Amino acid sequence: MKIIMLGAPGAGKGTQAKKIADKYQIPHISTGDIFRANLKEGTELGKKAKEYMDQGLLVPDELTLELIMDRFKNPDCAGGYVLDGFPRTIPQAEALTKALEEKGESIDFAINVEVPDENIVNRMSGRRACLACGATYHIVHIPTKVEGICDRCGKELVLRDDDKPETVKKRLGVYHDQTQPLIEYYTSQNKLAEVDGTQEMEAVFQNIVKILGA
Repeated sequence: MKIIMLGAPGAGKGTQAKKIADKYQIPHISTGDIFRANLKEGTELGKKAKEYMDQGLLVPDELTLELIMDRFKNPDCAGGYVLDGFPRTIPQAEALTKALEEKGESIDFAINVEVPDENIVNRMSGRRACLACGATYHIVHIPTKVEGICDRCGKELVLRDDDKPETVKKRLGVYHDQTQPLIEYYTSQNKLAEVDGTQEMEAVFQNIVKILGA
């Protein structure tokens, strides 16, 4: 079962990807994890990626795709995978489709976790992080025992710049410009399935399980 997760930043697609991976015993593959693994292992592809990253440049689509296709060769991908964070644009999606077709394969589902922008802004602006130990909370959904203080280490919590409403709105703007067209792309391929991401996390997951038919 080969699955792509779509959804705006903060829609909860990463959480759902992990739950799918656990249930179906397939790897949750994120581009960030692939980059980190290749850099750590010092692979040839990792060295190439590092050259761009050291210059503060984006890793080119061709190299990112090469890293992903290389990851698919691992034995744990024999039963499929959940791909999270790629593709983000139509050219990436077309390149992925072509690379899979050359192996006689294709994506089975592109699952879009749909959440209105307003909900995402509210959801993310409620996040709080402990810079000391890395713990994360939410003022509504995962509150601390003492407001503004980390349960784990007792340090003060902060609202990260990434989670501030103005930053979230900018990120959503980029998402709608670049990634939203993927919804049309996978719809045209009869691969797209949408779930209402405003529901409770478990309800969203149960809807995904129904879509996957298992």
